[in-house]
Amino acid sequence: MSGLLGGRTCSAPEEASNLKYPLGTRLREPLTEARFQQLFGGPEQELELPAEPRLPRLCRLWRGQASTCSGSGAWRLLLARLPPLRWLPLYRWRAWLLGDAVAGVTVGVVHVPQGMAFALLTSVPPVFGLYTSFFPVLIYSLLGTGRHLSTGTFAVLSLMTGSAVERLVPEPVAGNLSGIEREQLDAQRVGVAAAVAFGSGVLMLGMFALQLGVLSTFLSEPVVKALTSGAALHVLVSQLPSLLGLSLPRQIGCFSLFKTLAAVLTALPRSSPAELTISALSLALLVPVKELNVLLASVLCFTSSLDTRYNVQVVGLLPGGFPQPLLPNMAELPRILADSLPIALVTFAVSTSLASIYADKYSYTIDPNQELLAHGVSNLVSSLFSCFPNSATLATTSLLVDAGGNTQLAGLFSSIVVLSVLLWLGPFFYYLPKAVLACINISSMRQMFFQMQELPQLWQMSRMDFAVWMVTWVAVVTLNVDLGLAVGVVFSMMTVVCRTQRVQCLALGLAEGTELYRPLRESHKLLQVPGLCILSYPTPLYFGTRGQFRHILEWHLGFGERGKDSPKPDGLSDTVAEPVKVVILDLSGVTFADAAGAKEVAQLASRCQDAGIHLLLAQCNASVLETLTRAGLLDRVTPEQLFVSVQDAAAHALERLVRGSSIRRGSQGLLG
Repeated sequence: MSGLLGGRTCSAPEEASNLKYPLGTRLREPLTEARFQQLFGGPEQELELPAEPRLPRLCRLWRGQASTCSGSGAWRLLLARLPPLRWLPLYRWRAWLLGDAVAGVTVGVVHVPQGMAFALLTSVPPVFGLYTSFFPVLIYSLLGTGRHLSTGTFAVLSLMTGSAVERLVPEPVAGNLSGIEREQLDAQRVGVAAAVAFGSGVLMLGMFALQLGVLSTFLSEPVVKALTSGAALHVLVSQLPSLLGLSLPRQIGCFSLFKTLAAVLTALPRSSPAELTISALSLALLVPVKELNVLLASVLCFTSSLDTRYNVQVVGLLPGGFPQPLLPNMAELPRILADSLPIALVTFAVSTSLASIYADKYSYTIDPNQELLAHGVSNLVSSLFSCFPNSATLATTSLLVDAGGNTQLAGLFSSIVVLSVLLWLGPFFYYLPKAVLACINISSMRQMFFQMQELPQLWQMSRMDFAVWMVTWVAVVTLNVDLGLAVGVVFSMMTVVCRTQRVQCLALGLAEGTELYRPLRESHKLLQVPGLCILSYPTPLYFGTRGQFRHILEWHLGFGERGKDSPKPDGLSDTVAEPVKVVILDLSGVTFADAAGAKEVAQLASRCQDAGIHLLLAQCNASVLETLTRAGLLDRVTPEQLFVSVQDAAAHALERLVRGSSIRRGSQGLLG
C-alpha cells in the first residue's frame, strides 16, 4: 500500500528481473539467518557442565577470589584503586612540578575565603569550611582519576546542606542567644551537616559496590547546567540579608526564594549603612582582586573598629588545629537520608561531568566507578572531622587549569596553604566582615550565571534539550534545589520516552543503480515493485510503543477500514495502490524488545498469514530475535523468512512475486 507510493514503480513484477540494478543480476542467492549461521557460524554456546554440589562450587569460587587478591592480582587491585601508583612513576618532574605548585598554591589561596563563605551558606561556623577545603582535597588526590579536578566546598551542595541544617536545627524564634547557647546551636548544626556528608558518602560507596557509575548518564548536561544556574540564583538571594546587614531567619522549603525576597524588602529600612557600604566596595573590588579584597576588608574593619562601633558582623576567632575525629550521630541518619541522596547524585554528576570535560580536552580517561569511590571516601572520612558535603568545584577547577596545573599533585600544594591558615594564620581573619564572605559567595556564582548564555545555541541545536533546561531551571527556582533536580530528571526521562512515541515508520525504495534502500519521501528516483512493501521501524519495541507499532503496520498493510478509525501516519501519500502481497520489516533500528513488543510482532505474523501476506524480517539483532522466538514467532514464520539484510529479503520477495505472477498467468491460460 503506502510502501509503494511516492516514487517510480515497475509496470509489472516480471519486469523487475530485467531492471539494470543489482537485484536483477543475481550475484548470489538470498541469505537467510539460518543460511548465514550455517555458513559463518552462530554465537558460541557455552558448554553445559554437569551439576555439582553447591558447597564445593562456593569453595572454588572463594579460592578463585583469593588467588586474584594474592601476588599480581593484589597489585592490579592497588593500581586500580590508587591512581597515584599509575601516574606518579610517569610524572614529568621538570616539566610539571612548577605548574602544579603554582596552580596548587593559587587554588589554596582561593579556598581559604571561599571555604569560609560557603560555610556560612551551610549555616555552620566559617572554620568548618576550611576543614572541608583540606581533608577532601587530600583524599581525592589519592583516589581520584581526574588530573585537573579541584575538590572542596561547592555552593550548590552548601545550599542544599544548609536547607537540611535549617530544617532540622532551626534558629530560635526569640533570637539574642547567649554565647553558650550559640555554641550549642552551632554544635548541633555542625553535627547535622557532618551527618549529611556521612550519609552521602555511604550512598556513593554503595553505588560503587554495585558499579553504578553508569547512573551519571541519567543526569544530562541540560539538567546539570540548569540545576547549577538555578541554585546560583538561590545563593544570590540567600546572601542579600548578609549584604544589607539584616538578621533574618533563613527560609526553607518550596518558594523559599520568593519568601526571602519578601522578607528582605520588608526589612529593608532596617539595613545597616556600614555593611551596605562594605558590600558595595567588596563587590567592586572582588572581581579583579578577590584575595587582596579579603585582606583589605580585614584591615579596614580592625583599624576602624567597625565591629564594635557599627555592629558589623565579623568572622571572629578561628580555632587553631583540627577537630577531634568524631563519628556523626547515627540517630540523625534516618532524618537526613532524603537530603543525602540528592546531594550524592549532584556530587557524582557534577564531578564526573567536570572531570570528563577536561579528560577529553587533555586526552586521558577517567573511571566513573573510581570517581564514586573517591568522592564516597572523601565525604565519609571528612565527615569524621566535622566537614560538610563536598565535591568538585567549577571555579577552582577552571582556576587550576588556567594556572598551569597538570596532575592531582596540585591538590597537595593547595592543602598546604589551607593547613597554614588552620595552624598559624587563622587570627588574621578575626576582623573579616561576614558581608565580604557573602560577596564572595555571589562572585563565585558568575560562571553558573554565564551558563545562560548558551541558551540561544541550545535552542538552535535541540528544542527538546532547551525545554529540559528551562523546565529544570524553573523548577529549581520556584520550588527548591532538591525538588527541582527530581523534576528535571523525570522530565528528561519523559522526553526520551516521548521521542520513542513520536517515531515515523519509513517506507523504503531502492535507489537506481545501487543496493541502497532510502526513504521514499527523500527522493522520487526510487524503484518500487507493486505488491512489495518495505518498512523500517527505527525505535525500540516495548510496551510504550506497541500501540504505535500496531497502528503504523495496520495503516501500511491495509488492515481494517483505513482512514476512519486510524489517522494516516505523517509524510505519506494518500494514493491508493495495489494490495500488498509481500512485506519486508527492517528491524535494524529495534535495539531491544520486551515481552509486549515481541507478542505484537507475533500477532502481526498471524494477521499477515491470515490475510495472505508473506512477511519477511530483516536485520534483526540477536537479542531481539531471541525475545521474538520466546514469544512464539517461529510458530508463525519459518527460519527462511528471516534475512540478514534488506537486500537479501528484497531479492527473495522479487523471486516470489515473479513466480506467483507466472503461476497466475498460466492458470488463466488453462482456464481460457
